[in-house]
Amino acid sequence: MSGFIEPTHRERIVGGVSDANDSVAQLLAQARLEASIPPHEERVRLRKAAGFSLEQIGAAVGVTRAAVSSWEKPRTEGGNEPRGDQRTRYARLLSGLAEIHPPPASPHRDAAAEAAAQGPADTASAPPPVAPPRRQTAQAPTPTVTAESPAARQARTAHHRHHAARRTTSAEQARSELAAHIDDTIETELARAAGDQDAAAQALVKRAIPDVMALFHHTRKQARYEHTAYPRLPAILQRPTKNDPDLIWEARPSWRHPQLRRSPDGPFHVTALDVNAAYLAAFTTHLPIGRLEHSADGTRDPKRAGFYLIDPPAWFHPDLPHPLGNREEPGPLWIGEPTLRLLLRLAGPKHGLLEAPTIHESWTSGSSEGLLKQLRATLADARTEALEADNDVKLEYIKAMYSKFVSTLGESVHNREIVRPDWTHLIRSQAFANLWNRAHKAHEAGLGVVAVLGTDELHVAGDWRQAFNEGRGLGDMKIKHDREGHPVDYTVKETA
Repeated sequence: MSGFIEPTHRERIVGGVSDANDSVAQLLAQARLEASIPPHEERVRLRKAAGFSLEQIGAAVGVTRAAVSSWEKPRTEGGNEPRGDQRTRYARLLSGLAEIHPPPASPHRDAAAEAAAQGPADTASAPPPVAPPRRQTAQAPTPTVTAESPAARQARTAHHRHHAARRTTSAEQARSELAAHIDDTIETELARAAGDQDAAAQALVKRAIPDVMALFHHTRKQARYEHTAYPRLPAILQRPTKNDPDLIWEARPSWRHPQLRRSPDGPFHVTALDVNAAYLAAFTTHLPIGRLEHSADGTRDPKRAGFYLIDPPAWFHPDLPHPLGNREEPGPLWIGEPTLRLLLRLAGPKHGLLEAPTIHESWTSGSSEGLLKQLRATLADARTEALEADNDVKLEYIKAMYSKFVSTLGESVHNREIVRPDWTHLIRSQAFANLWNRAHKAHEAGLGVVAVLGTDELHVAGDWRQAFNEGRGLGDMKIKHDREGHPVDYTVKETA
C-alpha cells in the first residue's frame, strides 16, 4: 500500500551487484518519466502541436478516445489521471513530443534575458525622480482599520492558492497510489489463476472486505476526524433478539402504482431502469463522527447526524410513493438523518408535498460529509477506468468492495475491524432517499412512475431519456435486464 519497494537483505549489504543496480536504474528511470508528465494544458498543446487526434493518442497508448480526453482535463472539470502502464506509455509519448515541439519562449523571459545581456542600466545619466506636488487637503481622521494593500492582497491570494494546489496534488497522488494498488492486486490474482478471469474474479470477491478496509484506513491517514474509537451504541441500534427487526426505519421503498396493473394490451409502455452503484453514490451522506448523544428537546441541529423519533406525516399523492416507504405499523418511528432531510425538504415552500414531521427524540453526534470522500473517489475512479477498458474482472471487484463495505459496517462476523451499524443505516437511508429523488424527477418531467423497488430500481412509463442520461456513470441510468439479458419492459393499464 505504501508504494515503496524494499531491497532484499543481500542488496542492502553487497554493493555493486549488477542485477540490483540495473533494477534500481530501471525503477529510477521509470519514476523520472512518470514524474515528468506535464500539466493538463501542456498535454493539449503537445497533442495539437503534433497534429494528433484523441483517437491517435488513445491507439498509441492503448486506451479509448474518452480516456485521453479525460486525461487532458483537471479533476475539477471531470478529468482523470492515467494509471499504471498506461501512465508510463502516455508520459513517454508526451516526453517525446516535448522534444519535438518545445514550449514557445515567454516574451517576459526574452525581455529579461536581453536586459541581462546588455548589462546594468546607466543610472548616472538618468534624471532623479521628481515627486508630484502634494495636494493640500483637510486632514482626514485616522481610520481604525487599515485597508489591505493590493500587493498584500495578491500575496495572500497566492499563498492560499499555493497551499490549495499542494493539497490537491497530495490528494491526487494518494488516489493515484491507491489506484495502482488496486490494479496490482487484480494482476496478482490473474497471475495466480493463470489468466482465468472467472477464477480471478471469484478470488477478488472473497478478499473484497479486507481489501476495502485497507483502502479505507489508508484514505483516513491524514484525516481531521478520528473514527476508530467505536462508541457504545444506544439501544435503538441493538436488536432485542437475532430474529427481531431493526428499530431504525430506513424507508426502503417497495411500491407499485395503486391504479396501474400489468396487461398485455395495456396502453402504457413501461421501462425498468437501474441506478448505477447506488451504495457508492450514497457514500456522500452525513455520518456521525463520535458517540451518539440523546436529546428529548424535539429539535434538529443541521451540523449533527444520527437518528430521530418522529410522527410520520400523512401523504396524499397517489402518483408517487411515500418517502417513508410502505410502512404499515402506526405510530412514531425512528428514522435516519437522510430520511429526515428528505422529509424537511419536501415540506418546504419549494415543494409543499407534506407537513413537516414532529421530532420527539434524537440520538446524534457531530457529523461530516467527508468521512468516506476519499474512499468513494478512489472506488469511483477505479470503476470508471474499468468501464472504459471493458474490464469485467475489475468492475466486479470494485462492486464487491463498496457493497460489502456497507453490508459489513455493522456487527458482522466477516468484518471485525469496524462496528458502526449507525453508518450502515445512514448510507442505506441515503440510497433510498436518492432513489425517491429520481422518482420525483421522473414525475416532474411528465413520466408515469409505475414502481420503485429496493435501492436501485425505477419503473417509468414514457420517454425516460428526457429526464435521465443513459449510461453507466454514477449519475446515469441504464435499462434493467433480466438473467437472460433481455430488457425488462411491459405494458400496463389503469384499473377500474
